[in-house]
Amino acid sequence: MTYISTRGGGEPLSYSETLIEGLARDGGLAVPAVMPTVDAATLEGWRGLRYPELATEVLGLFATDIPRDDLARMTADAYAAFPEEVVPLRSIGDGITLVGLSEGPTLAFKDMAMQFLGQVLEYQLERIDSVLNVLGATSGDTGSAAEHALRGKDRVAVFMLSPQGRMSAFQRAQMFSLDDANVHNIAVDGVFDDCQTLVKQLAGDVAFKQDHRLGAVNSINLARITAQVVYYFWAWLRATDESGPAELSVTVPSGNFGNILSGFYAKQMGLPLRRLVLATNENNVLDEFFRTGVYRPRGAAETVATSSPSMDISRASNLERFIFELFGRDASRVVAAWRELDEQGFFDIGDDLPRLRDEFGFESGTSTHADRLATIRSVHEQTGELVDPHTADGITVARRVREEGVPMLVLETAKPQKFAETIREALGIELEYAPDVRAMLDAPQHVTELPNDADALRAFIAEQALSPRAE
Repeated sequence: MTYISTRGGGEPLSYSETLIEGLARDGGLAVPAVMPTVDAATLEGWRGLRYPELATEVLGLFATDIPRDDLARMTADAYAAFPEEVVPLRSIGDGITLVGLSEGPTLAFKDMAMQFLGQVLEYQLERIDSVLNVLGATSGDTGSAAEHALRGKDRVAVFMLSPQGRMSAFQRAQMFSLDDANVHNIAVDGVFDDCQTLVKQLAGDVAFKQDHRLGAVNSINLARITAQVVYYFWAWLRATDESGPAELSVTVPSGNFGNILSGFYAKQMGLPLRRLVLATNENNVLDEFFRTGVYRPRGAAETVATSSPSMDISRASNLERFIFELFGRDASRVVAAWRELDEQGFFDIGDDLPRLRDEFGFESGTSTHADRLATIRSVHEQTGELVDPHTADGITVARRVREEGVPMLVLETAKPQKFAETIREALGIELEYAPDVRAMLDAPQHVTELPNDADALRAFIAEQALSPRAE
């Protein structure tokens, strides 16, 4: 299995090489040269597997250059900190089932992929006797998941950009309370899209990237996408029985398009998913795209701060991987679309619009602050469950589009404790924190404030980066 760029440049890479490369040298994203497939018999044979075992099987289809025993050890280690079931499913009525993805160390779904990425990055760096300076951007949960997965590792330093003042108090504490020498938190004077643009600017500076061994842990890193594919298979296997290939639909709260892209990959691999429903908040650029075919990202001034802050994103970097498939894997059309985006601020897929639903099964919807509060209240009244505001966005949209007789899964994004202010507003209750969580919230915070300026970021990284060991 080799990996190519969505923009057609460069030589094919192995799975392990894409881990270190991050953004492709031509500015594109790594995608499988050929999507692996799973037949019905293989899928049924996976029913009895524990989560780490299923992860080994699914990831083994992508990471063909990693010996199976090594991969099995890494998946076992990655999910050792999770409860036995790893990903529990629980019904909330109306034909909707929550897929519990927030059982990991930072209480958010990003742990599902990041814990594996931490294992496989360390493994590959040891194999090639090198170091990596990870540069990432977070709108909330990616940063803490990455830092907790990589903290204390000898061969990795983490430089995590976040939009100043745009995360919840819990999210800031979870990142900024870390004092490990290899973790560098950077608050940028801007919004998440500004942070993401800085990451791409430095990743596109080939000389700087090579000199300072820059890599990525955002969902532009293919290991994140492939590790997330696993839980779509897991959820399907637990929500169906052996009587036949049942179709399910899945609703995914989405900001950067990475989580739902993993579901799209699972569907392309042969998993019987009927609809992939994308749920956005007020920053609904992706909803507009799937309804109209026009992709028109908004500027920083138009990207509003909401009560589901991890989705306050207007430029979804992973959409490029889907556009590549929509355009029949024609890299020249991808390059042309992105050129249009740069020149006029939007592109239009035109006659390809019907294919979004008819061929690929996408549907979308927008949820507002009022919707989130109402959904948090109704779920709590009906089931006693507490859901976080991002999951509430997903449930809101799922209730609108669910088809009679077709089970609907909603991917949970985080524990409600991470968004206590919104829970208080919705339910009038104060969430209790365990002593270790309270200690984290009260701990001193370590963060460097920088302007939205690529040169300032280059200078900071040059001063703090790990140096290549061979030199």
